[in-house]
Amino acid sequence: MERVILIKNGELALKGLNRSTFEDILIKNIRRSLPDIELKAVKAQSTITVEPPADCDFDTVADRVGKVFGIAAYSVAAVCEKDLDKIDAVTEEFLGEKLSEAKTFKVEAKRADKTFPLNSREICVELGGRILSRHPRLKVDVHAPELTVNIEIRDTRAFIHAGQTRGAGGLPTGTAGTATVLISGGIDSPVASYMMAKRGLSLEAVHFASPPYTSQRAEDKVVSLLSVVAKSCGVIPLFIVNFTELQEAIRDNIPEEYFTLVMRRMMMRIASIIAEKQKTGALITGESLGQVASQTMPAIRCTDMCATLPVLRPCIGLDKTEIIATARKIGTFDISIEPYEDCCTVFTPKHPKTRPDPAALEKAEQKFDWRPMVESAAAGARKILIK
Repeated sequence: MERVILIKNGELALKGLNRSTFEDILIKNIRRSLPDIELKAVKAQSTITVEPPADCDFDTVADRVGKVFGIAAYSVAAVCEKDLDKIDAVTEEFLGEKLSEAKTFKVEAKRADKTFPLNSREICVELGGRILSRHPRLKVDVHAPELTVNIEIRDTRAFIHAGQTRGAGGLPTGTAGTATVLISGGIDSPVASYMMAKRGLSLEAVHFASPPYTSQRAEDKVVSLLSVVAKSCGVIPLFIVNFTELQEAIRDNIPEEYFTLVMRRMMMRIASIIAEKQKTGALITGESLGQVASQTMPAIRCTDMCATLPVLRPCIGLDKTEIIATARKIGTFDISIEPYEDCCTVFTPKHPKTRPDPAALEKAEQKFDWRPMVESAAAGARKILIK
């Protein structure tokens, strides 16, 4: 029995004349997600059919494919010729065990090939009758069946499956350009990374480390977080910036109430330099409006003034509960709460400024020569690839 993975494109169907380009990128991303397996992929009738080798772990492949952005839903389906007797035989071979365990069922049919001798309703009636003859304890329930037998009659073959599994959704990674995320070991920035990758962005990342105030385990934690995101969007280049010199200079020269804001402004400057060099089109942060003192509207304005690229904030309108729910869903939450802090928690002021004045911040920054330190930190960033 031949099996395939049927992929439903969802949002890609709305792309008009550009649709084929989006589908080609999606197929490329599917193959990239399983580099050790030779996959055959075919586009036809709003569906991509993925055919793994017969000897592979089919369920593992299907689960991995389902995590690729751009896939609205997928089904593991059996394939046969467009002949009702053969469709019936393969249905029993493929779904017979599930049919014997179910109490109620129904048959749904889609006839994309209008030359097939039976219409969709006739397929349902005929095949449903044959299934009932083999499984007399079954009952038909067209409203809420335990099992739905799906028959799709397409241009060259027939496909049989028991419904769809929800995919990652969104747009294929790489269809919207590339952006650089400022990644920490917290809950928010990995969620922001995932959300923007889901909208088609390829990701690069910048992480700020402050040894000896932060440890190697803190860096390892960020690598683990990005590895989770990379399962859906592919390889992520990560630039690790040594931020110690700048942080100590901020501590020694800036009023305590401005520590966090000046630190974030320096981060924006360094990330902008790296992003410009890498030719990415925007920065991404995990900020949520009002969540902490540095994420008020005046504070965000002050940090944005130091960025040379647009700053995308997908979490800006979410509360902490919503962000945590997303983190749990995508698999980053348990890593984020590991007890290894990053440099954002070093030298935290007791009473941070929540309504900073940009002119006051600029005046405070004039107390030390930060420009060469910013340029040096950006130039010395260490690059690793997260897969």
